[in-house]
Amino acid sequence: MTFVLARGLVTVFAVISLVHVYWALGGQWAAAAVVPHVPVAEGAATLRPAFKPSGWLTLLVAAALLSVAALVCLRVGWWLPTVQHWSLQWVISAIALLMFARAIGDSELVGFFKEVKASRFAWLDTWFYSPLCTVLGAGLLAVAWV
Repeated sequence: MTFVLARGLVTVFAVISLVHVYWALGGQWAAAAVVPHVPVAEGAATLRPAFKPSGWLTLLVAAALLSVAALVCLRVGWWLPTVQHWSLQWVISAIALLMFARAIGDSELVGFFKEVKASRFAWLDTWFYSPLCTVLGAGLLAVAWV
C-alpha cells in the first residue's frame, strides 16, 4: 500500500516539476491560471497578476519538487536503497506541513481562506490546487510515518 502511494506521490511531484521547467523555459500553456491575481485598484473589478515569476525562481521550484520526489523514493526504496533514518522521516513530515500550510493559504491570495476570489486562479485554487496540496500533504505524512 505504501509503495503504491509513494508511486503516486513521486509521479505527481515529478509531473509538476516538469511543468515548472516548461514554464521556466518560456512555455505559456496554463501560465495565466497559476499566478494569483489582485485588483488593479481597491474595489476595482479588473484584476492583474500579483507577480511575474522569474525563470530562475521557477527552475528552483522545479528542483525543489523533484527533490521531494527523490526523498519519497529514498523513504520507500524505489530506485534507491530504503532509508529508514528518523531525519528523513522528519524532513518529509515538514514538507507535508508546508503542503498543508499552502492549502490553508495566506488569507489573501492563495488557499482555502483567500479573500480575492474573482479570478480563474482563485477558482482553480479552491477546487484543484489547495485540495491537491491537502492530498499531497496527507500522502507525504503517510509515507513518512509508515
